[in-house]
Amino acid sequence: MKVVDKDALAFRKKLRRAEVEREILRTLDHPFLPTLYADFEASHYACLVMEFCPGGDLHVARQRQPGRRFSISSARFYVAETVLALEYLHMMGVVYRDLKPENVLVRGDGHIMLSDFDLSLKCDVVPRLLRHNSLPHNASAAAGRADTAKPSCVPPIQPVLSCLFKGVHKCHAKEEAARKKPGDGEADSADGASSEPADTNPELVVEPVSARSKSFVGTHEYLAPEVISGQGHGSAVDWWTLGVFMYEMIYGRTPFKGESNEKTLANIIKQPLAFPRVEAASGREWDEHLRAQDLMSQLLAKNPKKRLGGSTGSAEVKRHDFFRGVNWALVRSVRPPEVPKPPPAVPPLPAQKKVLMMSRKERREPYNPVRSDERFEYF
Repeated sequence: MKVVDKDALAFRKKLRRAEVEREILRTLDHPFLPTLYADFEASHYACLVMEFCPGGDLHVARQRQPGRRFSISSARFYVAETVLALEYLHMMGVVYRDLKPENVLVRGDGHIMLSDFDLSLKCDVVPRLLRHNSLPHNASAAAGRADTAKPSCVPPIQPVLSCLFKGVHKCHAKEEAARKKPGDGEADSADGASSEPADTNPELVVEPVSARSKSFVGTHEYLAPEVISGQGHGSAVDWWTLGVFMYEMIYGRTPFKGESNEKTLANIIKQPLAFPRVEAASGREWDEHLRAQDLMSQLLAKNPKKRLGGSTGSAEVKRHDFFRGVNWALVRSVRPPEVPKPPPAVPPLPAQKKVLMMSRKERREPYNPVRSDERFEYF
């Protein structure tokens, strides 16, 4: 249960953040995001009841790893689930803005759950249907920006993306059939001319690319350059933080950390991205490191317009070679790198020989707790 002191937030003029977090949690329905079971107010506290995650967070989990860093395969697992969580949030018009290992919790089954949405931004999102004929597996952002279908072809947004593609494909097929004139197919086959291959896998892009905010929020080491400059930022900040998150998972530190917060911010703006020297036990492991570094380099592009995911969102991120072999539809069925051990069973209390009973007089007396004049400020 998350307990928020409303008086403390009101004093800091941040009460609206708690309200936004509650509004966002009420709309979420995803395996890698929290489910809000109940929310209520008690005195000057606001309480949010969610699932308990016995595995702690990924920051603590990283400290337990050899060299305090995750292997490439483990990092790929956690990053892939984080990508799906961000994809869903963006589809719902939510820019997370606070991705870091401390906010990625581990459920009892070993899968992740993002937490803390008090810094998130709610915005409008417009669905787009992208057609990309003959796109390579690791297409660039420029190649991925194909023409879009008519807005009428995009069905209403639903929580599960996989449910959309069947309807989208039918709508797209009807549009192509209407556009094609009778007899065109026979003429093409007779002449032997090569026609443009049909797009059999159109992609639905639901990314709040038009969202803009000038709020200076987040953790210093994870702030995107556009947040620091104050020129306004949108959903591309989540893909920047994904790059920093991935870097810390693999190398045990963030890429631009300085001696002070001011130095860190200056490094984010001016310092080029560099990777520490690593030793690979095999050629395959070295190739995996190269693919990971290429993904991080594209995610950590300082220009949000050139950043991977900045224009078409998760679609181009999921196409990267680092995720080769990942079955995105079955990520939830993959065995996690670590599964938290169940807590030890609590032994039953010894049976009392004599049951203590309160007298009728004691039961009628008002309850006076000890130190009732004191008030807890924090839990």
